[in-house]
Amino acid sequence: MKDHVFTLGIEEEFQIIDPETRQLRSHIQQILEHGKVTMQEHVKPEMHQSVVELGTDICYSTGDAREHVIRLRSELAMLAARAGLKIASAGTHPFSHWMDQPITAGERYETIVKDMQQVARANLIFGLHVHVGIPDRNGAIHVMNQARYFLPHLFALSVNSPFWLGQNTGFKAYRLKIFERFPRTGIPDAFESLSEYEDYLKLLVTTNCVDNAKKIWWDIRLHPFFDTIEFRICDAQSRVEDTIALAALMQAIISRLHKLQRQNLNFRIYRRRLIDENRWRASRYGLDGKLIDFGRECEVETRSLIHELIEFVGKEVEELGSQRSIEQIGRIMNEGTGADRQLAVWEATKSMPAVVDQIVQETYDGLSIVSSASASQPPSPEPVSRPAD
Repeated sequence: MKDHVFTLGIEEEFQIIDPETRQLRSHIQQILEHGKVTMQEHVKPEMHQSVVELGTDICYSTGDAREHVIRLRSELAMLAARAGLKIASAGTHPFSHWMDQPITAGERYETIVKDMQQVARANLIFGLHVHVGIPDRNGAIHVMNQARYFLPHLFALSVNSPFWLGQNTGFKAYRLKIFERFPRTGIPDAFESLSEYEDYLKLLVTTNCVDNAKKIWWDIRLHPFFDTIEFRICDAQSRVEDTIALAALMQAIISRLHKLQRQNLNFRIYRRRLIDENRWRASRYGLDGKLIDFGRECEVETRSLIHELIEFVGKEVEELGSQRSIEQIGRIMNEGTGADRQLAVWEATKSMPAVVDQIVQETYDGLSIVSSASASQPPSPEPVSRPAD
């Protein structure tokens, strides 16, 4: 299994939560200090001090990725517990205000805030980023072009940010509405070649638009430094299994498109303006809306198109050994997304703290820790052993 090229790397951004108030708590420096021995380079700060990022090693299967994610989440939860805090994973915090969250010290963040001003200060959001290894960069740029079509499908499955500053936004995913204020975000254009892509990156650096190519924050990108295609469109996922399911689907999509390319059977490349229509629908309605089938020129139930996507990558899922993870996609479609579950708690309780409790509980589900899985009443779950796919 370790000689296939479609490796995985998963980055998750977490909220640091005060279990009494359910507010965000600025505690990243203490977590970094205590975690530098056990977590080393796997834990990183983000712009706001109430945000922490975890990144796995290179993973060679979805089972491998699951073990990494569970271990890192568990270690982070234990570090937070030392300060009497919790962690939570969702695209936005339901009610904490960005104005109350200090910016992390450091030249990188100072530069961004100086450049972006209010847009940067208000960017209190949490995403899931998945890298899929693909060493042939010349071919990878064409695979990226084709994979853009599936971004709204993945987004609809991942929506997990219906609340912003204590209000129900009416969106299943409001996170990207916040992030769209940044430049160089959203669906990228298609590139004719790797050289065109690299010339564009060089132009931005040369003209002082960016100081390095990592400040291009598209929903999908051929990573400027690693041989990976990076999916960046998804909200942070509360449940470990949802994170792994999305990563497995991304991996299978890249594998399928790469295989078609080698057979000279390239998938059709759609224009950004068309994909943007589906991206909007996914943000607004999640799984409960319709996406446009551009080939048939009609609206189709989102769940139906996702079923078609799963069939499209079925053989690759078997080859990658990720059937168990893809089965979780069915659970998401049957039980609803993270946004659906947040909204259900809100409708039942009209309590934003109760929504935070729900997010925290799901974030801790299955972790190998002694601390609690609930922000308000902390039971102590037994460690869970999860076999690889």
